[in-house]
Amino acid sequence: MELTPLAVLLALAGAAWGFVADRISARWPAHDDGSIRAIDWRTPVVMVVGALALGGLTLRFTEPVAALVLGAYLVVLVLLLATDLDQRLLPDVFTLPMIPVAFLFSFSGLNPLVPQGLITATVIAILVPLGLWVLSIPFGRGAIGQGDLKLLVSVGIIAGAARLIYGVIYGALLAGVVLVVLLVLKRITLKTFVPYGPFLIIGAIWSILVIR
Repeated sequence: MELTPLAVLLALAGAAWGFVADRISARWPAHDDGSIRAIDWRTPVVMVVGALALGGLTLRFTEPVAALVLGAYLVVLVLLLATDLDQRLLPDVFTLPMIPVAFLFSFSGLNPLVPQGLITATVIAILVPLGLWVLSIPFGRGAIGQGDLKLLVSVGIIAGAARLIYGVIYGALLAGVVLVVLLVLKRITLKTFVPYGPFLIIGAIWSILVIR
């Protein structure tokens, strides 16, 4: 695909939004001790993901309405990425409204990712999170967050059944690679809790922008 000036401009805007999202997550929801996290490794991570997410938007979608709605969805995903990295939290104030918005967009027929098969996408969008929750039960409470499951419902409805499954798989593979690297570098131990949400979000962005 040809890298257009608009794509470059959106990538810069995405990086800027990533920085803003990181600073929002450092302040909201308020930390228990009232502290505000300084700029650290999370800041460039969110900026890079933001740049790739918005920069790839026009390279993938040419219809204005689809690009606008999916762009807004990606903007929220970047904010959720920042929030989960900072606070291990995917707030209901974002994850729950994303579900009806995704459904209405796909139901309207304007979503190129779900041109047909909205019923299938919706069913899979419910079954996949439910299945992950069931699989997490033996690992104890908190093995997978409720926010992660709510997010996956909207991802399935807006991206389609296959992309939801691919996104979960890519997220799991990315998580495995990152965890192995961190273990080798002794930055974490086998008992360290690492939030899974950021990997799911990156997998979702990948599946929306790349998977045909």
